[in-house]
Amino acid sequence: MNGYGHRFRLSVWGESHGEEVGIILDGVREGIALSEADFEEDLARRRSGAEGTTPRSEKDLPHIRSGVYRGFTTGAPLAITFANGDCRSRDYSEFRTRCRPSHADWVAGERFRGYNDPRGGGHFSGRLTVLLTAAGVVAKKMLPEGISFHTTIDGIGGECDPQKQQELLRECLREGDSLGGVITCRAEGIPAGWGEPFFDSVESVVAHLLFSIPGVKGVEFGDGFAAARMRGSEHNDPIVDASGRTATNHAGGIVGGLTNSNPLVVRVGVKPTASIAREQMTFDKATNRIEPLRIGGRHDVCIALRAAVVVEAAVAVALADLQR
Repeated sequence: MNGYGHRFRLSVWGESHGEEVGIILDGVREGIALSEADFEEDLARRRSGAEGTTPRSEKDLPHIRSGVYRGFTTGAPLAITFANGDCRSRDYSEFRTRCRPSHADWVAGERFRGYNDPRGGGHFSGRLTVLLTAAGVVAKKMLPEGISFHTTIDGIGGECDPQKQQELLRECLREGDSLGGVITCRAEGIPAGWGEPFFDSVESVVAHLLFSIPGVKGVEFGDGFAAARMRGSEHNDPIVDASGRTATNHAGGIVGGLTNSNPLVVRVGVKPTASIAREQMTFDKATNRIEPLRIGGRHDVCIALRAAVVVEAAVAVALADLQR
């Protein structure tokens, strides 16, 4: 469904080209200082404008509808909305029958018997990640002092050198193509023992939320799949003091599904943007034939460029739900 969490619960609504998108946060404790200005720093990290991002320009101004009184959270559910402004719905008129490759157009039509809103991807759009970003702002305020986050884009199109990344972005923009990327989030200062084995291990809860981000196709913790090529003597993390600090961190800060007081390290693989300008072939339900398709509109060359803060927000939300 459209909800997540146990102690810290999220519920989202809205579509890309609807009037607004919104989120309800339940389980927010009372007495947290919160204003609409507190969201600006993280929302700015998600906005378009940099080379390789969509020309669609949304102001992304949060409107706190409930749960705050005189500058502090009340303990009641917190409701936040964002107006949609820069929409061009005509760009999506043909996709109800001529479905875009690797988009939710076809499967959404099947799931909701054609009643889904196809404009801008509707409820499946990356537009809704603005809500996760807002939830992350609140989640960070709910976490104990001393927990910090450092999130980086470690690769674009398989290239790690920033200059070569820019060259790749420009090349794909010229060719009407797109790129994927890898994002690493590192959270430090987490106490040991957070997590609820068996089914709510830290990895399970964090990965659940990360995979809700449109375009995320892979999640790994610590050494991840590289651990499968290592020996135990290489991968084990020796404990070096009473705090649980380890000499290495191959486990990424999680052992037995619980945090071990070392930095939590999670890496996320984001697929290439599915909306590309170059011609593709796809099935047209109206003609019952495979037809050529050119996708117009405004799209990111690489959605990973704006997704780092969303990944960070997802990790923060999961930790807020897991904290003891």
